[in-house]
Amino acid sequence: MNKEMNEREPRYVISVAARMLDTQTYTLRYYEKVGIIRPRRSRGNVRLYSDYDIALLKKIKSLVDDMGINLPGVEVILRIMQRVDELQQALEQAHSEIEQLRGGDE
Repeated sequence: MNKEMNEREPRYVISVAARMLDTQTYTLRYYEKVGIIRPRRSRGNVRLYSDYDIALLKKIKSLVDDMGINLPGVEVILRIMQRVDELQQALEQAHSEIEQLRGGDE
């Protein structure tokens, strides 16, 4: 859990995030405007991106640039990916519970 919290810690201003992604700051602002990404804001209202945001933006950039998918398509794909992750976690939890029950019977 600590690793996940660290990955979601906002740390990069928009210019640094854009450089990391080899894109323009206006592209990141547009992604925010259409609701694909929601960077945190500092007290001075500066956009701050986490490592999690950067990883998500890399996926978005790949879908748009490499695969030619439009932004509505990207949104659908991201929702599906999130749902798959949730189902995978539920499956792992169920598997763990089954293994605990099997261990208790022996």
